[in-house]
Amino acid sequence: MAKQNKERRWAIPSKRAESFADERRAKVHKHGEKEGKPLTDYEAGLRSGYLMCRSDQAGLYKYKTALGEGKSKAEAKRLSRIIGKGK
Repeated sequence: MAKQNKERRWAIPSKRAESFADERRAKVHKHGEKEGKPLTDYEAGLRSGYLMCRSDQAGLYKYKTALGEGKSKAEAKRLSRIIGKGK
């Protein structure tokens, strides 16, 4: 039997992060072949790593934007640690 080519599953990063956070809270898979089965410690760790990576990228973006606006390094650091759109 020939292997069928599949398209890559892609999601907008913020939606993927939201889905991963929901799965971590519920401790079960919510999509795909394993839907309804419990997350293993390894799978939960992968989701945590992805969420931390997204948070780091957002923080770096906020830091560089603040520096570009002429703010001090201390102020840019403070702004980069705020979660969400708050200023």
